[in-house]
Amino acid sequence: MKKIKKIGVMTSGGDSPGMNAAIRSVVRTCAFYKIECAGIYRGYQGMIEGDFIDLNARSVKGIINKGGTFLKSARSKEFMTKEGRAKAYKALTDANIDALVTIGGDGTFTGALVFNKEYNFPIIGIPGTIDNDIAGTSHTLGYDTTLNTVVEVIDKIRDTASSHNRLFFIEVMGRDVGHIALNAGVGAGAEEILIPEEDLGLERLVDSLNRSKESGKSSSIVVVAEGDKTGKNVFELKDYVNEHMPEYDVRVSVLGHMQRGGSPSCFDRVLASRMGVTAVENLRDGKSNLMVGLINDKIAVTPLQKAIKGQSKINKELIRVSDIMSV
Repeated sequence: MKKIKKIGVMTSGGDSPGMNAAIRSVVRTCAFYKIECAGIYRGYQGMIEGDFIDLNARSVKGIINKGGTFLKSARSKEFMTKEGRAKAYKALTDANIDALVTIGGDGTFTGALVFNKEYNFPIIGIPGTIDNDIAGTSHTLGYDTTLNTVVEVIDKIRDTASSHNRLFFIEVMGRDVGHIALNAGVGAGAEEILIPEEDLGLERLVDSLNRSKESGKSSSIVVVAEGDKTGKNVFELKDYVNEHMPEYDVRVSVLGHMQRGGSPSCFDRVLASRMGVTAVENLRDGKSNLMVGLINDKIAVTPLQKAIKGQSKINKELIRVSDIMSV
């Protein structure tokens, strides 16, 4: 087994709170085990261009509380080509980097698997995405912070909804899965939650809103995942409800990229620290093609292939709880 002497760490794809904390953990674990560490700027594109910086324990001071990623993130079309990956391999070997920790989502892990297959390069993945859409972990980095951000914003919107007897459609991120919408919706007391996994239908939505009105509710909050199929988009939902419930003053609020930003929660900082340590220790033990995750509150590893192809399941019990809470 070849001894790992220098580990590269990178972030790729969409940023998420906790990425900086994970970088810090990787760097300091390397320092603990007397392994050199290099930061790779701008993900796979920076890898191709050899945009590296040597990091030590002091290089990552004061970043555990910072959102985003100080190594920057980018998507690389060039890395999707054999020629691009060949350049990346040369850049890594020229810098004496002999293992990688990649922090990102399924696109990041797919690139890592292809790269490993071609060059047998040791790689461990850390799931960093606010959507929580990776199999093999109950929580991805940034998910908890995003939930707290969304609930805080919905609480503020409810103040104005109640003051003006308004119905608000609030769109949150979640193109393919509804974890953010479902959990934040329950946490913020939403009257309805629309997610890709459950097609409520426009007529049923109006029926539900009518029942809420008849029960004495003068204002309502509907949380909508961006990938929900009830309408073409959240604005079509608004138009449909305006047409069928003209007594409602309907508003739309799209939360957008504010959900990605902000200082990571304590949970995400601790999770990032645990994942970074495990990633480096697995590389040190000669393991590769694994993703570090959290299962039943214990750190565990899952084959990258399974993490990519698997699907994180929505919590059906939480859907039932949501239905009961909306009476």
